[in-house]
Amino acid sequence: MVTTSLRKIITPCWKPSVQSDGENSSRGRDAGGRVDGLWWYKDSGEHINGEFSMAVIQANNTLEDQSQLESGPMSSIESGPQGTFVGIYDGHGGAEAARFVNKHLFDNIKKFTTENQEISEDVINKAFLATEEQFLSVVKKQWLSTPQLASVGSCCLVGIICGGLLYIANAGDSRAVLGRLEKEVNYVEAIQLSSEHNANLESVREELRILHPNDPQIVLLKHKVWRVKGIIQVSRSIGDAYLKNSEFNREPLLPKFRLPEPFDKPILKAEPCILVHKLYPEDRFLIFASDGLWEHLGNQEAVDIVHNCPRNGIARRLVKAALREAAKKREMRYSDLKNLDRGLRRHFHDDITVIVLFLDCHLISRSFYRGPTISIRGSEGVPADAKA
Repeated sequence: MVTTSLRKIITPCWKPSVQSDGENSSRGRDAGGRVDGLWWYKDSGEHINGEFSMAVIQANNTLEDQSQLESGPMSSIESGPQGTFVGIYDGHGGAEAARFVNKHLFDNIKKFTTENQEISEDVINKAFLATEEQFLSVVKKQWLSTPQLASVGSCCLVGIICGGLLYIANAGDSRAVLGRLEKEVNYVEAIQLSSEHNANLESVREELRILHPNDPQIVLLKHKVWRVKGIIQVSRSIGDAYLKNSEFNREPLLPKFRLPEPFDKPILKAEPCILVHKLYPEDRFLIFASDGLWEHLGNQEAVDIVHNCPRNGIARRLVKAALREAAKKREMRYSDLKNLDRGLRRHFHDDITVIVLFLDCHLISRSFYRGPTISIRGSEGVPADAKA
């Protein structure tokens, strides 16, 4: 049930649901995904290494999560490497940085893969930094007309499957989790593959203190939450120019983003942490999601859902499981939460994006396999005035 205090907030904005919440809702059919109120989803599809499922639920007034799945050529050369690329881009301060990354990061991956003739950690790192440089160039060009663009950023989680290897690159606090079958006990174990960059983690605070030894206020505890410079939780991102270059940390930027003293090196980093993992037949599936999912579901809980439920619509099922947990935490019924409009929903949960990749070891082992080229951008088509 909704508590009395929450009902006072919610009642004036209560709206009937216009979404069909059935598992097989067909409204807004589209080969590139479906739109249903605040939902965008593609329940099932095939990439060259197996099957996939995608889902997005909006909570903010403007959807700040962006995502994509690309499967096929990883370079501009016909004979170049083939693979599957997944990107989860969780924006903050606005959607501009996440949208920019969604448009440019994969192109930069292809550019540097073409130059190096292979996917590598160096290629991925260069692509992240090139995307960062391009976005900061836009911020500079629009500084006088749109100074608040300097306070917009995006976490970036990338997964690439190519040549039997899995590359995970992360800047921010989105997460990638592997489901690995333990045959002896017939159990699928959750293995977190990404390193997160959130100041609430002691390891991240320690990294920041080492990088900024002369700044005793590099991390501050505010309202029981650790933040970099008392402002932002993540320590790595693309964008957030106001914490990358002091040129953008001055008027006309809003005072709440301005630091009292100039700085001579970036406070936040754009370089991702990269993990390379050789895929084995026991590696059954991957869950990529923005932190909106992981705020409410644990790694093993998410893996159990994927393992025990039908593949079709599994990304939506994960999102719904998180929404049920969000409602429970606030003593609400899930049916009540579904009736909330965007904006108001942000008091209960964040935008949530989930991509599940199922791994077919027979396809992964075929290094020269050329399946159909796929390019899907999650959330495309969600109208600005969408309601729950």
